[in-house]
Amino acid sequence: MASANDLLWIGSKGGMEQALVERAHIAYRGIDTGKINGLRPWQAVRNIGRMARGVMQAVKLIDAFRPHVCLVTGGYVCTPVVAACRWRGIPVMIYLPDMAPGWAIRTLSYLAQRVAITLPGAAEHFGGLYPQGKAVVTGYPVRAELVTAAQDRHQARRHLAQALECPLDGNLPLLLVWGGSQGARSINQATWAALADLTQHAQILHAVGERDWPLYADEFKPHVDELPPALRANYCPLPYLHEEMTLALAAADLTVARAGASTLGEFPVAKLPSILAPLPFAGVNQMRNAAELVDRGAAVVLADEQLKDKLTETVLMLLTDEPKRLHMEEVLAQMAQSEAAANIAHELEKLVG
Repeated sequence: MASANDLLWIGSKGGMEQALVERAHIAYRGIDTGKINGLRPWQAVRNIGRMARGVMQAVKLIDAFRPHVCLVTGGYVCTPVVAACRWRGIPVMIYLPDMAPGWAIRTLSYLAQRVAITLPGAAEHFGGLYPQGKAVVTGYPVRAELVTAAQDRHQARRHLAQALECPLDGNLPLLLVWGGSQGARSINQATWAALADLTQHAQILHAVGERDWPLYADEFKPHVDELPPALRANYCPLPYLHEEMTLALAAADLTVARAGASTLGEFPVAKLPSILAPLPFAGVNQMRNAAELVDRGAAVVLADEQLKDKLTETVLMLLTDEPKRLHMEEVLAQMAQSEAAANIAHELEKLVG
């Protein structure tokens, strides 16, 4: 098994991931890079120069570290790294978490030997499954803590209540509402508008997001305080869920969320039915992610403009239709791949030979 000393993470200079990588005791090195597509010509030319410098920087790092294999997950910083690996004869595997690739992964896939994918439906973008194409199905890696917590929803709920110091009544279903680290204003506003109805049927754990937390405190908290005490106790808003998110996913009976790549991995492992509001203007990825779960009968989709009028009835429909929810859980359980990280590692070993 590889140790942290066997790993080198190459990212952008001052990248937001640097602190997380170094916290895991993995060496981090920053290189120059930049976005190219969708820019004005002079901006693209400038970034091409930065990317060329990044290739040379990546070559020096690779020559010093001498890796056996390279794993990339997309983003513009990967372009110089993949180019350098191709130059030095280092095999490359890309991991695509979403159902559809963005521009960077589509381009880099021509240089890679393999593309690891979450679900078989993404293989069409890479010539099919190996050996006819480059795709290998590995699943989406999830935290080991989630795999453990998801084995007992009731116990996860008790632990979550202790961690948050939030009373969670086991007699009511738990609705988890969130929209990513920054939150999702359309989901937040629709939830606040529906609280009087939803709190009669469920307890709501609402990760508002740090961006909208002042909006809640200034504009919406007074309306929440006007709810009857019994209903007000069923609403638990927080600016953000950190380590507690694992327990929240395992404890919830239903979630309202965006449709980022993690929904394809974490929701199946947690057997968590969902109402998805794919992020508008985020390219094709979130819509395709949502469609994959909906087509399998594991989720319901509401467009952003439908949230205000249809969120309440959609949540209540799923909360009160237990057979439908149980069927969604069964579908999700069939999709779950808790060994995804090991599968990716195995594919990397095969590339090394």
